[in-house]
Amino acid sequence: QVQLVESGGGSAQPGGSLRLSCAASGATRPVFAMAWYRQAVGKQRELVAEINRDNVTRYSDDVKGRFTLSRDYFKNIVNLQMNNLKPEDTAVYYCNVYVTPMHQPSWGQGTQVIVSS
Repeated sequence: QVQLVESGGGSAQPGGSLRLSCAASGATRPVFAMAWYRQAVGKQRELVAEINRDNVTRYSDDVKGRFTLSRDYFKNIVNLQMNNLKPEDTAVYYCNVYVTPMHQPSWGQGTQVIVSS
């Protein structure tokens, strides 16, 4: 059973930066894929960025060029560096991990990001 511990988040002004981290414990080997999703009030949860075991990353169009996803492969840690934040980035951000493609994904508890002047 993989457990996810999220850190980071908080508040920032438009144009500012925040960094989110997620550590997956309990896996006996590097997990297949790690990702961050977000859910704003009144909206569905959406993919922000994901990275797989081959370090191939994918970003939503809304964050491309502003957010950077990186991964510590052997420690099963994924970091999301968020720059040039916008008010529309305000949401609860959730870490998501696939241990293998055959497993159901594991979810973190969520961390709040608020972007406001």
